[in-house]
Amino acid sequence: QVQLVESGGGLVQPGGSLRLSCAASGIFFRINNMGWYRQAPGKERELVAVTSSGGSANYADSVKGRFTVSRDNAKNTVYLQMNSLKPDDTAVYYCNAVVNHWGRNGDYWGQGTQVTVSS
Repeated sequence: QVQLVESGGGLVQPGGSLRLSCAASGIFFRINNMGWYRQAPGKERELVAVTSSGGSANYADSVKGRFTVSRDNAKNTVYLQMNSLKPDDTAVYYCNAVVNHWGRNGDYWGQGTQVTVSS
């Protein structure tokens, strides 16, 4: 079993910045992809940004140039630096990790952290 613990959400004004963190713990061989999704009220959960174990990253078009995903493999932690935040970025942000358990992959989610962008 793998636990993902998120931190860093909160209330910020438009144009502001926030940094989310997500640390994975448990017993596993390796974390493959690790990243962030979000879900706004009344909408489906969507990909924000994801990074592979090799460091490559993919972003939703809506956050390109504003958000940066990074990871520290030694700490099993992924980060999301969010700049130039907009009200449309308001959502619950969920950490996701695809973990290799010696040949079997598991898909894990954090509990979610609220990000609210409002003046």
